[in-house]
Amino acid sequence: MIITRSPLRISLGGGGTDLPSYYRDHSGFVMSAAIDKYVYITLHETFAQELIVKYSRMELVQTVDEVKHPIVREALRLVDVGVPYLEIVSMSDIPANSGLGSSGSFTIALLRALHAHKKNVIPRQELAEQGAHIEIDLLGEPVGKQDQYIATYGGITCFHFHKNDCVDVAPLKLDRETLYNLEDNLLLFFTGYTRSASQILEEQDTRSRRRDPEMLDHLHRIKEIGYESKEALERGNLRKFAALMQAHWEHKKTRSRQMTNPKIDDWYELACRNGALGGKLIGAGGGGFLMFYTEDKTTLRHVMRAAGLREVRMRFDFEGTTVVTQG
Repeated sequence: MIITRSPLRISLGGGGTDLPSYYRDHSGFVMSAAIDKYVYITLHETFAQELIVKYSRMELVQTVDEVKHPIVREALRLVDVGVPYLEIVSMSDIPANSGLGSSGSFTIALLRALHAHKKNVIPRQELAEQGAHIEIDLLGEPVGKQDQYIATYGGITCFHFHKNDCVDVAPLKLDRETLYNLEDNLLLFFTGYTRSASQILEEQDTRSRRRDPEMLDHLHRIKEIGYESKEALERGNLRKFAALMQAHWEHKKTRSRQMTNPKIDDWYELACRNGALGGKLIGAGGGGFLMFYTEDKTTLRHVMRAAGLREVRMRFDFEGTTVVTQG
């Protein structure tokens, strides 16, 4: 049995500039943090020639081509498992479509398990690229590369996406006190809304491909805020980082009418009146998790819980994707 896990993530700056439709013309920059909430894959050999795939539904087939789950099917093809004698089961600490990069984490955890099964040694960069290749190139999803990369590398990491598709990976240079304060003062609250990132990002992707001036100006500014956020964190200026999160969110809301709704706006304003120095909706938008930076955690937690939101406590993950068990 092989068990792998890949961390979910929170985006700290530059989200949206990791889509090929943008970075291949203008380059992109994203700063992400892996958190200690995971997608798990269990892979087990069966005695019969069959392929059992369990996720939100169950599939029992005889060949790879019969698999309906698109990511599982393409991962099995890419790693070339041959005649299947496998049972694959996925689990997650957080619901899918909640803005924490679960699809990318699932893809990386699955690829890591399949490579372990084949006894392949694969560098992290190649693993991340394989995950992105499946989702972007093979399946044509209008998503970016940050999720596959942060799930692979973990940590609080900066990704520079170059026009030639190369990606530079570098850990954020934080002093220990800033790291601990950032980890302690970031709070996550689940809105109860889930949504497909692909649906939200499709409009951005289409407009970027058409070189829509308004969308490109929007993404240029998001990238600038990402660089400013990196500088603020590396200087230990967490209040400025919080203000930049708020600037990012206000700017991001102009990207699409699907980005928010009146309930999410009410919760955001409630948080800002009760100790939040800044915050944003994590992921593509439309639902998922609200993230706030605060120096008054007790008040903010009390108010948001009273408003019906569930907090998810988190710490940063510095391992990235790992094989938990192999035997």
